[in-house]
Amino acid sequence: MSYRGDVSTGGAPDVRELDSLIITKVSVGPMENNAYLVRCRSTGDQVLIDAANEAPRLLDLAGETGLSHVITTHRHMDHWVALEEVVAATGAVSLAHTADAEGLPIDSETLVDGDTVRVGGCALEVIHLVGHTPGSIALLYQDPAGIPHLFTGDSLFPGGPGKTTDPAHFESIMNDLESKVFGRLPDETWFYPGHGRDSTLGAERPSLGEWRARGW
Repeated sequence: MSYRGDVSTGGAPDVRELDSLIITKVSVGPMENNAYLVRCRSTGDQVLIDAANEAPRLLDLAGETGLSHVITTHRHMDHWVALEEVVAATGAVSLAHTADAEGLPIDSETLVDGDTVRVGGCALEVIHLVGHTPGSIALLYQDPAGIPHLFTGDSLFPGGPGKTTDPAHFESIMNDLESKVFGRLPDETWFYPGHGRDSTLGAERPSLGEWRARGW
């Protein structure tokens, strides 16, 4: 596998080609946000996960095919700076969890836990992870020919959960991660965070107790 998921702001994207889905990861400035373009091989349908910034670059990535949807993983501004411009240019439908949608700059259709977003012949399942924000979501692609792929926004990174602001929020995000992610998905699940490098659940699972103990 040539894909490594190691991208830098201003650098080239990294592309992962699965049997049915193509995942393109790119980093945009100034906060080194990851944006992900997912494309169905059979239909050409494309969905963008987090129109974080640098709208011209994201639009160039989408190309003439355009976008059917833009999904925002949570309401923090660094993940949607380019949202309005990208949607205006492509006519894509903006999607976000109902608890975070009001924090976005444009009207967005709302998602809840368990919803499915179609990418042509493929499907992304919405997993609601409360803690980093009230409406943070992860998006799960269950590859029928391989391992699960999980786009975690700022809810899960290599080394720990996303930042929380009080102990109740930390307890919530850990509970959701343990029950909805680590408790459900296998070690080989590859996850794609909102910043930085990717990892697998197996690489992070031994540290769950440590994360609990340190409280962040």
